[in-house]
This record gives sequence, structure tokens and C-alpha cells, in this order.
Amino acid sequence: MDAQDRREARSLSEARTNTAAPRLRRSIGPFQLTLYALGSMLGSGIYGLVGQAAGIVGNAVWLAFVTALFAALLTALTYASLGSRYPRAGGAAYVAQRAFGWPIISFVVGLALVCSGLTSVATQSRVFSLNLANLLGVERLPVEALAVGFLLVMSGIVFRGIRESMWFNVVCTLVEAAGLLIVIAVSLSYWGSVDYFEVPAEKADAGTALLVLQGSILTFFAFIGFEDTYNVAEEVKDPERTIPIAIVSAMLLATVLYIGVAISAVSVVPYGELATAPAPLSAVLERAAPDFPAIIMIGITMFAVANTALVNYITASRMLYGMANQKLLPPVMGRVHAGRHTPHVAIFVLLLVLLPLAMSGTVAELASATVLLLLFVFAIVNASLFVLKRRAGEPPSRFELPAAVPLFGALFCFGLLAVRVATGDVKAPLIAGVLVAGILVIYAFVRRETP
Repeated sequence: MDAQDRREARSLSEARTNTAAPRLRRSIGPFQLTLYALGSMLGSGIYGLVGQAAGIVGNAVWLAFVTALFAALLTALTYASLGSRYPRAGGAAYVAQRAFGWPIISFVVGLALVCSGLTSVATQSRVFSLNLANLLGVERLPVEALAVGFLLVMSGIVFRGIRESMWFNVVCTLVEAAGLLIVIAVSLSYWGSVDYFEVPAEKADAGTALLVLQGSILTFFAFIGFEDTYNVAEEVKDPERTIPIAIVSAMLLATVLYIGVAISAVSVVPYGELATAPAPLSAVLERAAPDFPAIIMIGITMFAVANTALVNYITASRMLYGMANQKLLPPVMGRVHAGRHTPHVAIFVLLLVLLPLAMSGTVAELASATVLLLLFVFAIVNASLFVLKRRAGEPPSRFELPAAVPLFGALFCFGLLAVRVATGDVKAPLIAGVLVAGILVIYAFVRRETP
């Protein structure tokens, strides 16, 4: 046993004997964790991504989702193996530290995930508020006021307890999935009406395989969300077994839904129109089921938005909690409420950041920048598993993988990161650079203040 293992064993022993210190409560089973991962992936991204991907791949958009699944599975399987091997809150920061031994990398990884969660929650608060104002017909009520109310409700649910949060997630995820199933159901009579390998004529010279690959780079982001399961590892029953089951099951369920939606969309609406539609799935419903009440889709969208915000709020709070336990942040961030068994200080600190962020209305560009940080995190997490698998004395996993899986996962994420920087808007890399610089400043301050 090395020095790091001895310190961790001593810390865990102290935690067990110190009955005065409340701890997170293990209450999440395989069913709840699977829906937690599925709900995080479904979100609201698929509603726009299917149109953008159709513009690239045409009717073969379903192939782009299949290809993206295999690419995303590389990283998802890495997370499943790490969750089985090191089931800790803030797991990405922990494994980066364990693999490389550089606190600065672990700190950047952890706060990059927190930034991603914060921008997502702030964005969803405004989207939810706009939909609520439209639903209630109260356009004169400031969106900012509704956003503040939304954030207060979300923070209340997250503070209340992981059991309550999970059941809220279960309801929202089932509603999200029902929305996609409705799109598929009303479109079934159109299936088989088009050539599902047809690509845009003006791009045919590039070849179907290349176009599908380009489309898969875009649809890859429809699978982001599986990583959130790792951050509730300390609240999962039998995490060594449950985390791998949940991640793999959620990925497969999401793929079935995505392929069904993709086939339905191009069957009902020509891919050229689908690519330019502001709300592609709404366009599919309008044409396939013109009498379907629009208010139902608005309601489903609101459930999807609320679910995305909830999952990202939980993820960010558990990351701060985990980093505090690693002594990367002040110990106060690791405090757990005695009655609710939730990291209440971390939840409150996040709320203080979220309120001005949501009211500023400038989170769109920030959100696109954090996607780059998320790809960086994925690459580091994959590299961490590759290093740890080759190191003698590391604990075994109940979900072992060949070393090639995290290696190719790291290479793919670094490659995708390079493509996004080279071909995307220059603002996103600049904002991402500013965020990293800010994280480094915080790191320097915390290192100076924390003994």
C-alpha cells in the first residue's frame, strides 16, 4: 500500500468513527441512476441537433447517431470503469489527481465541470422562464424574475435530499422520453417513404462515409450527460456494480430513441427543410399530426429543461464537495447537512453564483465555451484510466476494460477538441481560455489560503 492509499484509508477510517460528521446518504439504485443518466443525455439538445445533423448528412442522419454512439461509448465506458474502481463524489478530479499527481490538473478538471454545470443551469433557467411566460400568457412579467424563482425551486429540491431529487428526475425523464416517443408514434406511417442512405446532392462527392463522420461529430454532443452519474457515486447503492449498469443502459436507451427520432424526422420533413427549421421536431409534429396540441410540447420542453438544470446543479454541488474532501477547496465546501444529508454549503455557494449569471442574459457564448472545457475533461479522464490501468497496485474494477478503450477515447476527445477550435467561432476558444485563466487564479488563491 503506497502513501496515498494509506492517507485515504486513514481518512475513511476517521470518517467512519467520527459520528458527529454527517455524510451523504446512499439511496440510489440501478433504475434511478439509469434514468438519471438518460435524462441528462436527452435534455433539450436532441430537439435541435437532429435538424443540424440532417443538413450535413441528409436522410442518413440516423447513421450519424449510430457512429456517434461508438465514439461516445469510448468515454462512457471509461467513466463506467472508473466509477466501479473509485466510486467517489467529484470522481473526475480525484482520478486526475491519482493518475498524474498534479493538484493543478485536478483543480482545472473539477472547476471546468463546475463551470459547465453553472452555465447549463443558468441557460436552462432562462429557457424555462421564456416557455413559462409563453404558456401562462404573462409576457410582461420579467424573464429574470421567473428565472430567479426557477433557481430557488431547483436549489430547494437539491438541498431537500438526493432521494427527492432522484424521484423528480425520474418523472422528468419519463416525460422527456414520452415526448420523443410521441414524435416517433405520429411518424410511423411515414416510415419507408424515403431513401435512408440519401445524402445532400451538393455534398455527394465527399462520400457518404465522410459525411456520416462529420455528422457524428455533431451528434456526439447528444450523448453528453453520462458523466454526471460519476459525481453521485457516494450516494449510489453498490456503486461498483450500479454505475456501469446505469451508464451502459442509458447509452443504449438514448441511442434507440435518437435513431427512431432521426428516421421519423427525415421521413416526415425533407432534410433540407429540417435543417433550416428553428424547431425541427415541432415541424415534424405540425406536419405529421397537425391537430396535436402545441401546449403539450411546450410542457414537455419545460420538463426537459428542468431536468437538465437539476442534474447539472447536483453535479456541480457534488464536484465542489468532492474537491473539498481532496483538500483542493476550503473544507467548508465539504460540509454535509445533518438532517438532509446534502452538501448544503456547496449548494448555497452555487446559488449565489447562479443568480447574477442567470439575470445577466449573456450565458449563450459562455455555454459554447464550456463545451470545449468538457471535451478537455473527457480527454484527461480517459488518459487517467489509461495511466492507472498500467500502474501496479491499483484496486481492481468489477468493470474492467482493455487499455485501448481509454487510449482511443483520449485521442478522440483531443481530436474533437482540435476540430471544434479550428472550425468553430473564435469567441468560444477565447472565452474558454479566459475561464481557464480564472480557474488558475482561483487555484493560486486557494493554495495560498488552504494549509
